[in-house]
Amino acid sequence: MPFKIVRWDQSIPPTPSELQTQLIKEGLFPYDWSNAPGDTYAPHVHDYDKVIVVVSGSITWVLPETNQTIETQAGDRIELPRGTWHAAEVGAQGVKCLEGHIV
Repeated sequence: MPFKIVRWDQSIPPTPSELQTQLIKEGLFPYDWSNAPGDTYAPHVHDYDKVIVVVSGSITWVLPETNQTIETQAGDRIELPRGTWHAAEVGAQGVKCLEGHIV
């Protein structure tokens, strides 16, 4: 799985059920999580591939190895391959996401 960002390109934000249905169709078993405004995640890595879709709010991803900073908002999707170092900072409105793992 390569690193990938897919931006939501429609004028109307997606519904949580639309996003969940799409992930299930892909064979993922999504679960939701949320964070308060300004919450941060220190740089870390996982031993599995993961797909994260922003349901509401925003979260900015930092990829220390490539010096990239990527803001994601409602409907945006990030695909993180196992072994990818990443950190994150939640936006001013908080964030709610759906996440599925590819083991």
